[in-house]
Amino acid sequence: MRNYEIEAKQRVEFIRGLIKSAGASGVVYGNSGGKDSTLVGILCKMACSDTVGIIMPCGSKRNYEKDKTDAEVIAKQFDIATRLVDLSAVKDELVRSINESTKLTDLATANISPRLRMTVLYSIAASENRLVAGTGNRSEGYMGYFTKWGDGAFDFNPIADLTVTEIYDFLRFLKAPEFIINKAPSAGLFDGQTDEGEMGISYLNIDDFLLNGVVNEKDKAIIEKFHKISEHKREMPHVYP
Repeated sequence: MRNYEIEAKQRVEFIRGLIKSAGASGVVYGNSGGKDSTLVGILCKMACSDTVGIIMPCGSKRNYEKDKTDAEVIAKQFDIATRLVDLSAVKDELVRSINESTKLTDLATANISPRLRMTVLYSIAASENRLVAGTGNRSEGYMGYFTKWGDGAFDFNPIADLTVTEIYDFLRFLKAPEFIINKAPSAGLFDGQTDEGEMGISYLNIDDFLLNGVVNEKDKAIIEKFHKISEHKREMPHVYP
């Protein structure tokens, strides 16, 4: 079993080292009210008192209700500064403008939200000398379940090596509330959306493959498909020559 007490200390030192080497004053991250952002927020606050989480509702009803409430509860419990930037009107105007030049697909429209959120985080970071913390996990990374230049962009990520299963264990060690651990993983890009529903496979099965090499043929096919088509997300852009 992993020693999360030691890991917490090591990850905190990792974050502190990056802040010092960058000459930064603090950290900013997206506080979505989910498991990943909760763990990142806790670790960053342990490493740096000047950590701020940004709640960024953008379109879906869930963003304004459960996600916002959960994010606020977590921030209060772990004494993390919180701000809110409402992006719904910005997204609506951007979608309207782009649709004058092309017909946006549902996927392209959904991916606008995480890209707007990253714009907010980097704008705040640049204005306040902060580093942007990423909140993606190993399971999502392997499946490519993130938005390129959206939640896939960051200055550092203290949990990228952890599977979803391990993140749950880490959160329990840190005494995060059970409602975060029991919450169905969702990017919150549209109402009714869940990660596992979109991928057609559970994180438990993905993690069993990543951690133990155990997988049935149906799930293996899904994992291999997602991993293959998302390879470009895990590589630097191609340049000439």
